[in-house]
Amino acid sequence: MFKKFYKMFSNDIGIDLGTANTLVYLKGQGIVLNEPSVVVVNQKTGQIVAVGTEAKQMLGRTPGHIRAVRPIVDGVISDFEVTEEMLSYLIGKVEKMSQKFIRPRVVVGVPTGITNVEIRAVEDAARSAGAREIYIVEEPMAAAVGIRLPVKDAVGSVIVDIGGGTTDIAVISLSGVVRSKNLKIAGDLFNANIMNYMKDEFKLLIGEKTAENVKIAIGSVLQGEPMEAEVRGRDLVTGLPRQVIVTDADIREAIMSSALSLVDGIKEVLETTPPELLSDIIHRGLVLTGGGALLRGLDTLIQSSLKIPVYIAEDPLTAVARGTGVILDEFESYQEVLVNTDDTQAPR
Repeated sequence: MFKKFYKMFSNDIGIDLGTANTLVYLKGQGIVLNEPSVVVVNQKTGQIVAVGTEAKQMLGRTPGHIRAVRPIVDGVISDFEVTEEMLSYLIGKVEKMSQKFIRPRVVVGVPTGITNVEIRAVEDAARSAGAREIYIVEEPMAAAVGIRLPVKDAVGSVIVDIGGGTTDIAVISLSGVVRSKNLKIAGDLFNANIMNYMKDEFKLLIGEKTAENVKIAIGSVLQGEPMEAEVRGRDLVTGLPRQVIVTDADIREAIMSSALSLVDGIKEVLETTPPELLSDIIHRGLVLTGGGALLRGLDTLIQSSLKIPVYIAEDPLTAVARGTGVILDEFESYQEVLVNTDDTQAPR
């Protein structure tokens, strides 16, 4: 009776709370928001100036008293109040799309291996932002559900979710994570590698946004068709603006060490995986999700190093958000994949 009442008068919302981007799924409508996880704060007044896409456009362009904040660092909350404001903004935006009387039920994706304190911070932020019930799911599990892997079956599936701040590697079977590892090797580290390379090799200072654009335009980890891009920044010798041409070989040299460390991390997880599951993995392969899955040649590099098939998920950027949506749509049958927490299950 109450369940039907809540379904009629309350929204179901899934949130992929990412370091680089936060995606929001609304039951019945699909993914309705995909916004950068950036908030701009006026330090004089303490007020929020902008959130999401508008805030990202201000990165590196703000005066001293206006600060652009990334409230999610390495997949976990680093600034509670700003995260709460960001979630309030996103949930409020979704609630306007589908106005209901009762506060929403929310499923939030978090990285593997985060502490109970960090989980509690996510729950508190979501509750303060207006959620009625909060459920937590690990991001690789949500990604596996989102791409319709048989997570409930007694077969081994491997997900490598390469996000902005972290990479989650998980071996999944029977609705649970059997082995997992959380690495700080992901999109943001590749950007930092490119920034450092430009500084060392070209004596050019560039920003994070420029590094990301170059990575997307010509980044690769295997030699292929030659590519090049113009990069603008500040000359470290003269202090004046300067433009240089960089090639895919330059970017490959910049990020290769981190890419090989990522492969080693996957190898470590597989080395501790039970043999029965390994036999499934050799047959079924490994699936890449997250924005990092789109880095040219990464799937081939992993496949040649580990000697198992590697696949890139369809639309890898939205896999976790789609997974939260599947969980909300088939909530009763997917309860086992949720992280057990003490007091989040009762309606408020």
